Amino acid sequence: MEKKLGLDKYPIYTTRIPKGKFSNTKEILDFFRNKIDENPKVQYIATFDHLNHTKSIGGDIPEGILDIQNIIFCFGFQIPNDDVVAVRPRSIGIVEYADSFVINFLEPPGATPNQVMAQWIEELENS
Repeated sequence: MEKKLGLDKYPIYTTRIPKGKFSNTKEILDFFRNKIDENPKVQYIATFDHLNHTKSIGGDIPEGILDIQNIIFCFGFQIPNDDVVAVRPRSIGIVEYADSFVINFLEPPGATPNQVMAQWIEELENS
């Protein structure tokens, strides 16, 4: 997994994994949904079909993308102040291409959510 600045501004973690054990986006969404459901401190919120939303409003989509989904959830460790509301909930993005998937997320302000999401992606890569 690589840490970089997305759009030259946002700290994101990203990885590209070849198709193999996972052949479509739904299988990866199911993997992450299971991880969320297994963790009592994480609450599943929704799955957002980013590709169809963008198509429905006539938005631009780079050629070669087959699917784009975000799984949205929240870690409930603490609410230290009202600023934290601006950076919640969390999301992991999944972009499907013909031969691979790009998996990414915005770096959260807390170390524990970052470690948990990175571990989930590592487990995905190694499964």
